[in-house]
Amino acid sequence: MTHVSLSRRDINVLEKIKDPESDPTAGIVIDQSLPRDPHITDESVYDAVVSRERGIIRTIQRLEVELNETQSLDSNDIAIQGYQTCISDLQSLISEYPKYASARNNRAQALRRLYGDTMLLSQTASMPMPLIEQPDPAERRAQALVALEDLECSIALLSPASPRDPLSSQAARTLAMAHTQRAAIYLKTSNMMLHRSLDVAEGRREAQWSHLDFAEAASQDLALGGRYGNEIAKGLAVSVNPTAKLCGQMVREAMKREYGPAFEA
Repeated sequence: MTHVSLSRRDINVLEKIKDPESDPTAGIVIDQSLPRDPHITDESVYDAVVSRERGIIRTIQRLEVELNETQSLDSNDIAIQGYQTCISDLQSLISEYPKYASARNNRAQALRRLYGDTMLLSQTASMPMPLIEQPDPAERRAQALVALEDLECSIALLSPASPRDPLSSQAARTLAMAHTQRAAIYLKTSNMMLHRSLDVAEGRREAQWSHLDFAEAASQDLALGGRYGNEIAKGLAVSVNPTAKLCGQMVREAMKREYGPAFEA
């Protein structure tokens, strides 16, 4: 049997072709001596903000438990009202601390639960079903804009100026979630927009995108979500990247012709 020997450089090149977002030299640097949030450096203030945020999250968790236990139309209405109250509470927190990225990330997550990951499309019914199955189009469009802007702002607030700049573990975790959440919206939109109409607020870049644009953006966000610590995002990044899949197929075919069956061994 022919033995195929690849250098580390060859392997890195193949990984780069398979995953255009990969960088064998890149890796986040976690520095626990840094402030947990780069924009709230006073520890006592940060602890107070986190305490308020956790109270809102606990309320959301209780709503989900009650919804799963009851499974009725009344419980669904109660959950919707509860989520709307929590979103209002998060808005108050954001108004006081506009640079606190975690609150924006959590508000986007709450909006995803209400309107679903198809919130950028004219029809939002999908699996899993959003709490609001048939929202008013203007309401859905406006809330989708809030979700996109929240995720965009979270990413901008916490992304390091350089890939090698250190982050706190809390900042990295929020960054991973924000990228992964946006990827979920983009990926669902890409998968469903062939059968539904895109309906995004005017002025947003996504309003002009094709389904391939959404797929590529989802792959980039998944790659960054994985880089900042989300293993599920990392695993999904290449599988949803149309360019990477095409390049990967071409490379495999070329390697098969070069090395024969030994390449698959």
